Amino acid sequence: MELASTLMTPLWTLLAFVGLGWLAARRLAIDPRPVATLLIYLIAPLTFFRGLVLGGPTPAYLLLTLAAFLVASLLCLLVSRLVRRGFAAQEAALLAFSAGTGNTGYFGLPIAMVLLPPQGVTLYLFCVLGITLYEFTLGFYISARGRFSVRESLLKIFRLPLIYAFAAALLVSGLGLGVPAPVMQGLEAFPATYTLLGMMIIGMTLGRVSLREVDGRFIGACVAVRFALWPLLALALVLGLQALLPLPPEMALALLLLGVVPMAANVVVVAMELGIAPAKGALAVLITTLAAPLVIPLYLHWMMGVTGLG
Repeated sequence: MELASTLMTPLWTLLAFVGLGWLAARRLAIDPRPVATLLIYLIAPLTFFRGLVLGGPTPAYLLLTLAAFLVASLLCLLVSRLVRRGFAAQEAALLAFSAGTGNTGYFGLPIAMVLLPPQGVTLYLFCVLGITLYEFTLGFYISARGRFSVRESLLKIFRLPLIYAFAAALLVSGLGLGVPAPVMQGLEAFPATYTLLGMMIIGMTLGRVSLREVDGRFIGACVAVRFALWPLLALALVLGLQALLPLPPEMALALLLLGVVPMAANVVVVAMELGIAPAKGALAVLITTLAAPLVIPLYLHWMMGVTGLG
């Protein structure tokens, strides 16, 4: 009960941002496509550059990033193989992309900052970085292949600045270069903007959706992957690591949180940017996001009890 009450404020705040996006689309006729482009090409790269520089990447932290990237990529490839015959090309590509990710940034990060100590938040951030790298490399490629050729899809990846922001942050940290204080102060505005616009774009897209675009089979598959496969995978991973080595409680809780967040808002962002069924993606994201205030406390309470964290 205490866990649920702790989470309610950030959860409902994030849902309120979705509502603001819906109002912006319905009443102000704001087009969400430029917002998606802004998030992909400017806000996300600068947000993660700042986070990586402040986090002080070490080999151990980067190993977490690599592990998260590999898990996300394997899930994407597995689901892609399973669904390619049962769905149209665009829906299959979007479903495969969504399987490898979750709303770990816009949605999960504010919750992590409530539940975890500073060290735990840092561990969580480096896991999120791996999932974000998946989104803008293999995940983006798989999504683009739902509409574009191999060459066109690869070119789109190489134009994504988040990859270069990641490399720049590693270079700055590895060489011990200091980023000027005024620059870092200016970048402080980006994490909040990242969360606000990332949640609002769900509502903006929904503001343009009609009932005929509801696809129960697609939505059901997305929900099953996000709220069945991912929690079980996170729980199995924590139990396995606990059996093999001393796993710090903050690391275990960070991994569990990765498994229970709703579908990624970047499903909508990427679908909007590539023009692959953004309305269907937005509906699936909304359903898991609306369920989050109930599902996340229940899942975390159960999983923390099973793993001895409760």
